Amino acid sequence: MPKRYALFILLISIGGLLNAQVSSDCSSAVPICSNTPANGGANGFGLDDFNGATRSGCLEATTTGAIESNSSWYRFRTSASGQLGFNIGHDASEDWDFALYLADNCNDLGEPIRCNFFDNRDENQFIGVGEDPTGNTASLQYEDWVNVEPGQNYYLLINNFSSSDSGFSIQFTGDIFNTNPTDALDCSIISNLLGAPIVACENETVQLDATTSNAVSYRWYRDFGSGFQLIQNQSNSTLTINIAALYRVEVITSAETIISDVQVAFSSRPVAGPLVHEVVCVSADVPYDLGQKDMEALNGQDANSFLVGYYSSLADAQMGINELPKKYEKTTGVETIFVRVSSLENPNCYDASQSFEFEGIAAPILDLDQQLFLCEDGSTATIGQATSNPNYAYSWNTGQTTPSITVSEPGTYILTATTSQGNVNCVRTRTIEVITSISPEISAFEIDGFSISNTVTILTELDGDFEFRLDDGEFQTEPIFEDVLPGNHTVFMRDLNGCGVVTEEIAVVGYFAYFSPNGDGINDSWRIEGMEYLNEPVISIYNRYGKLIKQLNANDPGWDGTFSGQQMPESDYWFKLSYLDDNGTRLVDKFLQKNFSLRR
Repeated sequence: MPKRYALFILLISIGGLLNAQVSSDCSSAVPICSNTPANGGANGFGLDDFNGATRSGCLEATTTGAIESNSSWYRFRTSASGQLGFNIGHDASEDWDFALYLADNCNDLGEPIRCNFFDNRDENQFIGVGEDPTGNTASLQYEDWVNVEPGQNYYLLINNFSSSDSGFSIQFTGDIFNTNPTDALDCSIISNLLGAPIVACENETVQLDATTSNAVSYRWYRDFGSGFQLIQNQSNSTLTINIAALYRVEVITSAETIISDVQVAFSSRPVAGPLVHEVVCVSADVPYDLGQKDMEALNGQDANSFLVGYYSSLADAQMGINELPKKYEKTTGVETIFVRVSSLENPNCYDASQSFEFEGIAAPILDLDQQLFLCEDGSTATIGQATSNPNYAYSWNTGQTTPSITVSEPGTYILTATTSQGNVNCVRTRTIEVITSISPEISAFEIDGFSISNTVTILTELDGDFEFRLDDGEFQTEPIFEDVLPGNHTVFMRDLNGCGVVTEEIAVVGYFAYFSPNGDGINDSWRIEGMEYLNEPVISIYNRYGKLIKQLNANDPGWDGTFSGQQMPESDYWFKLSYLDDNGTRLVDKFLQKNFSLRR
């Protein structure tokens, strides 16, 4: 995470130290500022700072009826403008909540500007504002950054809703510490001879300075949790320490005795492990996961306690800025990646002494169609790479070792290209599906009723990729044509994959499925409606045995159901329609060789 941190943290292993810093209510909120360790824990329900209210922002009343539950209060003042956040680190098995108030005093807190009350069922290690330092972007325990201005006062309430209390730490974060790394938060709110509480890294020393004018004597004490004990042989105005504790100085002057306490904590400092040279295959669509190197950098240290970051320069690694994304878009060539292993509890405790050479080899490039169609006519097709790369070794699942092959059967074909450097093989595969494409064929057509303006639907029994056209119109994917005039038309059907076009002549006419020549004046004859729109049409009517019964032209009124003056029996009769096309050729409409019924 490319943010620089100002840290406020307290080690929590000392019981007495924890109790000494617990705040009972808002009026005694612990002041914190840059380089100040925050409170280490919370105990007891404290005083009710909400005057009996049962809700403040997202916080609700506990079983005691008050909002505060094992609560701690803190206050801080901003000295600059920018983006501010904080991380409250705690044991992953515990449930902590917080509310942040923008207020000048405890008597007028108002509603919190940031608040989180989600239970910790996911066992996260942090709750806060901004970004989870572990990189968990889906955490429900984080609220949006706060944009602050100089001179603003804030109060922070932290509640513990767990049956146990292992303590917590607070780290302040945000770009405000990039612009104002030492004075983003105002330390003048802390009036203490020894100054603000101090946090350092293990193996460092801290010097406490109690120098006071007119001092007669100095006595130093420390508390490991069982009360203050005098430190023998320490009577100077300064004290150099490397042990976490609560320290006290007693300064006797000619006029008064001054007593001042300060909390000092030390965080674990990681040691980065050596990382081996990394050679990877570079692919434009597959970034390299730098997180694969984390275990090398941690070298057996607890992954829940330390964070590994990767940087393009040593300066960035030392400052903890411009961190590279874990999903790194590696390019070809060699670069040096610098590694920073830092404490999750206190990112200022880090080791940036290690780096590794990161080499990228270009993976093979395969630029080819991954689907191809073969026509039913037994044709062949060439699949694969059009040109060969001499640096690649090619292989097909068919056993062939050329960049392209000729196929005549449908199926799944897999091409593998490999390029090698040393012990690293970069492999790229592509799968090509060869599919048989069906040649087009028109089965029939339908007319929706019959009128001057008709809807014609082209029917096919094939399941393929086709498009259709009527006369000189445009091709379309739907086989339905509207506003079609009666008469003869040309329809086209073609395969979208290049496997042929069929053309058919159709007559847009209409006829009844039956007629009843009984002399009642209703449907007494049978004919084809719209014949007058055809050129010299002829209708040939046959009985079920194929005998020609009657022929009609455009001027005939229709068939009356007789043959040679005799009434024909009830039965099904077949008909054919022929007409002249625009070239004068007589065509027989194969789609209208159908039957109708004669009913008495």
